[in-house]
Amino acid sequence: MLAFRGLLLTFFIVIAIYTMIVISNHGMGLLTIFFSDVAAMNWPGQFNLDFMTFLVLSATWLAWRNNFTPISFLLALCGAFGGMFFLSAYLLYLTFQTKGDIKEIMLGKQRI
Repeated sequence: MLAFRGLLLTFFIVIAIYTMIVISNHGMGLLTIFFSDVAAMNWPGQFNLDFMTFLVLSATWLAWRNNFTPISFLLALCGAFGGMFFLSAYLLYLTFQTKGDIKEIMLGKQRI
């Protein structure tokens, strides 16, 4: 579990730093660039579309894991827009909340 926590923390830190650099160099225009690439039908667009499906899958898992409660939809929204930045922090939190029980991390307390 220590290695998994280290990986999650590494993801969080790397993405946070990278995002700060990109914002300082290019501003906050992510969505326009993201969807423009998808509409252009090029390789960056293909990558963005593929990545977007991972975000939707992540958001769906967040809502399902938390039993489609009102808070689960907020978590799903954070997952869809926050990507790995949010998911790494959420999973890291869960590793401590569940005392490292991977079944509970993945399925939620109500399903184990």
